[in-house]
Amino acid sequence: MRKIDQLLSEYGESHQNATNKTIHWICVPLIFFSIVGLIASIPSGIVQSFLGDGNPYANWATVTLIVVTAYYVSLSIPLSIGMVLFAIVCLFAARMISALNIAPLWMVSIIVFVLAWIGQFYGHKVEGKKPSFFKDVQFLLIGPAWLMHFIYKKLGIPY
Repeated sequence: MRKIDQLLSEYGESHQNATNKTIHWICVPLIFFSIVGLIASIPSGIVQSFLGDGNPYANWATVTLIVVTAYYVSLSIPLSIGMVLFAIVCLFAARMISALNIAPLWMVSIIVFVLAWIGQFYGHKVEGKKPSFFKDVQFLLIGPAWLMHFIYKKLGIPY
């Protein structure tokens, strides 16, 4: 069995309840986005000088997502493509929130992060099982891939 199949299967063991699954479809992408937003909020002078001044995506979030993409590529190239597309959407959304200037990106990200984790823990209470990342921290990255693999299955795309 491929490592990605093993990880997705193990992650799925604590995500059987329909309510918990629905909550995950909402909260996992929000948590991913909020982390991108928080990391994008870190001052990035050194990154901008390396990736180009004036480039709005020359920030620590982009650097972090490159590393995260390498992890996904090591598991599944097709899934990593989907995750890169989702990461680009998150970077763009973070940029738009910053541009709207309604509230600082870091503040929006923290609020989204806290509310989404409250949802996650409620889902696991309903499920009656602890979140997978308590067993292994890499499951924090498997959660988004687990959702992506369902999209791939629905579209008939092998992962």
